[in-house]
Amino acid sequence: MTTVAETGPFARELRRWRGVRRLSQLDLSIRAGTTQRYLSFLEQGRSQPGRAIVVRLAESLRLSLRERNALLMSAGYAPAFTESDFGAPSLAPVREALRTVLAGHLPYPAIIVDRYGTLLEANAGFALFTEDCAPELLRPPINVRRLALHPDGLAKRVRNLPEWGRHVTEALRHRARVSPDPELDAMIEELESYLPPAELGPGYLGFAVPLRLRTGGGELRLITTLTSFATATDVALAELHLEAFLPADEATATRLRDRFQA
Repeated sequence: MTTVAETGPFARELRRWRGVRRLSQLDLSIRAGTTQRYLSFLEQGRSQPGRAIVVRLAESLRLSLRERNALLMSAGYAPAFTESDFGAPSLAPVREALRTVLAGHLPYPAIIVDRYGTLLEANAGFALFTEDCAPELLRPPINVRRLALHPDGLAKRVRNLPEWGRHVTEALRHRARVSPDPELDAMIEELESYLPPAELGPGYLGFAVPLRLRTGGGELRLITTLTSFATATDVALAELHLEAFLPADEATATRLRDRFQA
């Protein structure tokens, strides 16, 4: 009898991802266009999957490009998607296009970060967030999540830190639930250690918390828009996020325009 300990890496990963997605064998087999019996054989290690079924299962499980590559490799196949460094020559057109987008967002801040919040590109408006921050938080590579919530970073100027900080960490928690990652879990634990206690009433909407930022010119209220590259075929590009900040009121818009023109 085949036991869990005797199954190979593909069988273990397939079972793990099905559990993460909370799918029955029948649900997943229907999505992937196969039979429950065959899927059961795969999970027991009794059948060796072909590359095509691994690809279909990864698609059916809605895995990221990085996760799809890992599932293919666990079955003994080469990765399907390249992974380039953001600074690679092949991504030069993408970098140039992103810089154009960042510049076009001025006078409002906008940044490009990787999956862990490492800053890759920013427009001039990003300086709004670095004022009076500890120098060690601004040494490359800058992690914008840490910069935002660390007591020596932006946090000391955030007027609604308990609410806004949890808006940040809950977004990361959602990502970690979709794509479990020990490094991301460690980052969330670190960030939550910086946050003061919060009394979140029944009217709290964690997904819609504006940033209330104290500045010398008055309070700014900012909302965030997130753009990802869902149709990318390069792992690094697919994991990028463009975070663009927008004014939540006319007073903020006016102050940011005046600041940029000064």
